[in-house]
Amino acid sequence: MTKKVWMEWQLPPDQLLRLTELAEVVTDGDMDKISGSDVITGIRRYYNGAFMDQVGPNLKQIAKPGIGVDNIDLNAATERGILVCNTPDAPTESTAEHAVALLMAVAKRVMAGDMQLRGNTSIKQKDIRGTELLGNTLGIVGYGRVGRRVAEMCAQGIKMKVTVYDPFLPETPSLPAGVSMTSDLDAIFSENRFVTLHTPLLPNTRHLANERRLRLMKPGSYLINASRGAVVDEAALIKALQEGHLAGAGLDVFDPEPPQPDNPLLKMKNVVLTPHIASNTETGLAAMRIGTVDNIVRALQGERPLWIANPEAWPGRMR
Repeated sequence: MTKKVWMEWQLPPDQLLRLTELAEVVTDGDMDKISGSDVITGIRRYYNGAFMDQVGPNLKQIAKPGIGVDNIDLNAATERGILVCNTPDAPTESTAEHAVALLMAVAKRVMAGDMQLRGNTSIKQKDIRGTELLGNTLGIVGYGRVGRRVAEMCAQGIKMKVTVYDPFLPETPSLPAGVSMTSDLDAIFSENRFVTLHTPLLPNTRHLANERRLRLMKPGSYLINASRGAVVDEAALIKALQEGHLAGAGLDVFDPEPPQPDNPLLKMKNVVLTPHIASNTETGLAAMRIGTVDNIVRALQGERPLWIANPEAWPGRMR
């Protein structure tokens, strides 16, 4: 019986050929064609149990490009023996570089300076006075792939004083020069001029940067978020920025996403915003496509995929 792969995003011809040699491939994301699929891969919707049941009992794998799988109900997938596969290595470098770019752009008032030079008379000299990073303090929440690269770049390249927090780190981790560790999440916010977030969106990380923690930050501090929008209490962040408690923020993600046209963040001079493009580089996209196809090919051939976000589901329906 011919296997079926349903997609709602496009692949380059060489990667598509790897799939068409093994299965019928639907590439237009047409929901009328999803029934009976062995593998589905997409990024635009929420995949809950009802959606999985709609696809049918043949569904063995949900393949997701990138790191985050917060748009997939992992418990529902595991209960049904459906493997959820991602590509956690692929976007690491691009995302880390983007986080550092946001950090530097907001600290150096790059966007405000650009707007002033283009004729925005509302931008005053005080709006383009930046903050030097050498010797300044950076707290990193989440010391996974992306957090590690951000720590390396900021500690070894910019020579910032970096402190990391991650509850899953061993008590005595191996850390690069210039990087220390704390087990106190609140200390990350209270003791560092800059804080950058690199944690997945989980029930216990939703609004991790809440009003209380944002108020722990010293006046004139900066927040960077290139993880998931809901990790930050956006209303609390807006309030802290409007009141002048925080000096600025650099954001690639929002809650909801994209931000609504009336979102106050869009009008702030001390905020740098990008539309969830941290991993959107030629190299990052290519790595995510190849990694996703690698996972799908292995599933179609009855082999264990390289990356499984719910490993307890293995082998699931692939028996």
